[in-house]
Amino acid sequence: MCGRFVQERSVTELAELFEAEPLAAAVDALAAPRFNLAPTDQAAVVVQRIDGRRAIAAYRWGLIPHWATSTRDAARTINARAETVATTPAFGEAFRRRRCLVPADGFYEWATIDGRRAPFLIRNGDGSPLVFAGLWAAWRHPNGGETLRTFSIITTAAGDAIRPLHDRMPVALAAEDWSTWLDPDPADPVALRVMLERATDAGVEMRRVSPLVNSVRNQGPDLVAPLAG
Repeated sequence: MCGRFVQERSVTELAELFEAEPLAAAVDALAAPRFNLAPTDQAAVVVQRIDGRRAIAAYRWGLIPHWATSTRDAARTINARAETVATTPAFGEAFRRRRCLVPADGFYEWATIDGRRAPFLIRNGDGSPLVFAGLWAAWRHPNGGETLRTFSIITTAAGDAIRPLHDRMPVALAAEDWSTWLDPDPADPVALRVMLERATDAGVEMRRVSPLVNSVRNQGPDLVAPLAG
């Protein structure tokens, strides 16, 4: 499960990291760091165009397949299970042709401590971003109107580090897999599944953070700071 995550880096920083073009719409929509991204929020994703160039775009979290009649189920499709992503109707086509990278400076999971919901931040111990395997789709309202681009994050069984908090974790791809994952041409599904199966939580660190994270209305760097005391 991945229900909240962090994107502190600017669009310009992400463009440099991924050797991508920062789209103007993304620069405008993602001008401020996001410390508490929640379902249906806009987030930065890395996509590859038909001409082979990469771009940093702003897509909405919660994939809406092109055949959906409304956006009401978007909050249910924020995650896709690695084990079934190729065959689930909502995700199968995107898995074959529309894959993206979702950079994250960390994500949140919760534990119950003293009867209360306590959030923990999970991030790379070396400060580098986690790069989640994502899928995207373009949806247009049946009555016409602007096209809405949305995405989902693929999850898998949690590793030893994360399992005490949750039995699922987002798939973080290694840098050597980014190009193949982004390629819009249909890829060997077996090769894609191997990438997902290689996911590991080695190198992550976890720290308890402020319960302010519990409300999606709260933002700011205090949310990712270690909990005092």
